[in-house]
Amino acid sequence: MQTDLLGKVSETLGSARTVEQLTRPLLELLELVTGLESTYLTHIDTGAGMQTILFSRNSRTMQIPEGLSVPWDDTLCKRALEEGRSYTEDVAACWGDSEAARALGIQTYASTPVYMGSENLYGTLCAASSDRQPLTPQGKQALSLFSTLIGQQLERERLLADLQKANAALETESATDALTGLPNRRCTLAELDRLFALGRRTGQRVLVVFIDLDGFKKINDTHGHDAGDVFLVEVGRRLSKGLRAGDMLGRLGGDEFVVIGLTAPSDGDNDEAPRRRLSPLVQGRYDLGEVVIDYPGASFGVVHADPHQSNPDEALREADARMYENKRSRRS
Repeated sequence: MQTDLLGKVSETLGSARTVEQLTRPLLELLELVTGLESTYLTHIDTGAGMQTILFSRNSRTMQIPEGLSVPWDDTLCKRALEEGRSYTEDVAACWGDSEAARALGIQTYASTPVYMGSENLYGTLCAASSDRQPLTPQGKQALSLFSTLIGQQLERERLLADLQKANAALETESATDALTGLPNRRCTLAELDRLFALGRRTGQRVLVVFIDLDGFKKINDTHGHDAGDVFLVEVGRRLSKGLRAGDMLGRLGGDEFVVIGLTAPSDGDNDEAPRRRLSPLVQGRYDLGEVVIDYPGASFGVVHADPHQSNPDEALREADARMYENKRSRRS
């Protein structure tokens, strides 16, 4: 029996990838070892004062339903933990005041706490019957072993979730401009590559709008870098209001921004439309904290690139060149 049990436990450990995949076979084994008709895993929400049945196995008349939630203060589990009593075959004599036990018809009860980590109480692993039955030493050992295994799986899943969350945060940070919160150069260029690939499949052109903030160096020199940073953040916020659905606004660095997106083939010669949409958003009054300035506007270079005839680098260079043409025109 002992060898067979260990073999089944080892097989379960080898195949289980989640708490549920581990727990359900263990509940079946726990019923086999203890002979008690219902085995179940609970979760305790001490903040809400509730205990919930997560997974259960019912082999005879007693039914412990999954999803059942009862007040924690009324449970046999709480009484057992507080008294250090892991088993009784006479629930009515020990804890006759428990309404939940009476409602479920529990006469024999055994449980052990399940900890996630060394001290964090997650819930309980329990076995119960509607008649009186002894709990063998093997049954006690199985309860203790299985609760430890479930707790270890819970901790692994928690650590994995924390790792995934940390990786997602690092990925977001690596793709985000720290000052403006916009996509940074790396993220923007990656999106531009994706748009070119998509445009080749759909027959659409790729819009690239290169934006250079005229006079930004003077703002920094005159009012300080803190004021310059406020200005850059506000420019990003205003430009974002002019984006179409599917467009991306990114900061390439310094005072250079770029808007990219897909556009219809018929827009190939309509370079003025994006400029007319975006340029007024940048112009106007800026409150930079200790100073308010009237900003005359930025220089724009607009390209509707055919992805079959150019690549992302060429489109960006062409938009940059057109931006300088616009800058010279504005100066003259």
